[in-house]
Amino acid sequence: MDPQGDWVSVYLSHVRDHKRLAARTVALYTLDLSRLTALADTAGVALTSVQPSHIRRWVAQMHSAGRSPRGIALIVSGWRGFYHWMTRYGHMAHNPVQGVRTPKAAKPLPKALGVDDAVRLVQHQQASDAPELEARDACITELLYGCGLRIAELVGLDVQAGPDSLGWIDVQDGVAHVLGKGAKRRSVPIGTAALTALQAWLGVRAQWLGPTHDALALFVGDRGQRLSPQHIRVRLKRRSQLAGLSTPVHPHMLRHSYASHLLQSSGDLRAVQELLGHASISTTQVYTRLDFQHLAKVYDAAHPRAQARSDHSPEPLPVSRKPRSV
Repeated sequence: MDPQGDWVSVYLSHVRDHKRLAARTVALYTLDLSRLTALADTAGVALTSVQPSHIRRWVAQMHSAGRSPRGIALIVSGWRGFYHWMTRYGHMAHNPVQGVRTPKAAKPLPKALGVDDAVRLVQHQQASDAPELEARDACITELLYGCGLRIAELVGLDVQAGPDSLGWIDVQDGVAHVLGKGAKRRSVPIGTAALTALQAWLGVRAQWLGPTHDALALFVGDRGQRLSPQHIRVRLKRRSQLAGLSTPVHPHMLRHSYASHLLQSSGDLRAVQELLGHASISTTQVYTRLDFQHLAKVYDAAHPRAQARSDHSPEPLPVSRKPRSV
């Protein structure tokens, strides 16, 4: 077997089976390492002989080819993880990616809905849909916005705890138990509106269960099979368009909205961190920028001096006068 591909295959098995990373993450790592292998082959260097100079050259090539700084950073992060594993298990003496800098990228704010738009989305009812379909989509929307769940956490929910459950709903206690990133479990409270939508969906869910159904899956399609993330993305985008929102909504936008609206109301960054399941407070701090943006908009709309600020026009200086003699 080609030693280049052999190291990559073993590493991918490691992150899939031992670290239990999400399938999409493993797929992205596979693409990143395929690119690394191709670059090393073109340069005539083995993966175990790659030096920091090689990495810097390849980063420069990607940048010159027009790849975004964020895209480069993600690729290099995948390479860094691979070489960290190689050095940790004694396959290499040093990590050639360690210390290599990637082009700086602007940090865009996460896209969140305003409170009015979020409420319009969750309260929207599509009369043309079958009642059970509307009940399911309404419940999905309420849980995404009301609990701040990731799409993978949502599709992994079961109606009750089982031996292989990734997550489940405790209706009596009003809590969603989910498996987040890094196989970390957390419990998220479910609000009254989401519980009402959940009970409405559970009341009609049995109508879609057939002989080949997934008995535990909370969200199923009309054939009784667990919904895929892509199916939910399509349904949510459609719902946002029918609700008259100016921008199509994706699941993670509702997670951003959940975090932003919580922080605006409570100001408790640590609590929001726990509810989102962030390992680092720095990840959660991005929502403080959204919170400030919200406050700035309120100021611009309401304060009598805001117009001068937004117009960037200085007020005329007072006319100087000579002091009177005394």
